[in-house]
Amino acid sequence: MTILSLMTRIDFYILDSADDGSRERYACRVTEKAYQMGHRVFIHSESIQQAQALDEMLWSFRAGSFIPHGLHQQEPDAPVTIGHDIDPLESTDILINLAPEAPPFFSRFQRVAEIVNEAPETKKHARDRFRFYRDRGYELQHHQISQ
Repeated sequence: MTILSLMTRIDFYILDSADDGSRERYACRVTEKAYQMGHRVFIHSESIQQAQALDEMLWSFRAGSFIPHGLHQQEPDAPVTIGHDIDPLESTDILINLAPEAPPFFSRFQRVAEIVNEAPETKKHARDRFRFYRDRGYELQHHQISQ
């Protein structure tokens, strides 16, 4: 009998831009795709301001897009929730991490999307998270994204 290891899959999406908002815009794209595939998503933001901006952005980032979502404190049962400095207790499939550090609850998710742009500080934190995951034995995927 074979026992399958169900380790969290970690994907690093490396954007070829350092523009303000590039990570948030790409997070919206990943969220839309995941939602359309029937996944529940938690977006872990680096600040309450970023969480609120993402809440607004998800309504308008692309014409014709509809993603039912809300801030985790207000809409914890939405298919897509956005939070900052909060441990989502609900079952979700995908974690999109925009915070500088790996959240302590990341391993409860099937997949983690780490979105990195070319901004020096963002890249530094991403390297730290990469080492953190690698040192714990997670298989890491790397995707170059042209914008």
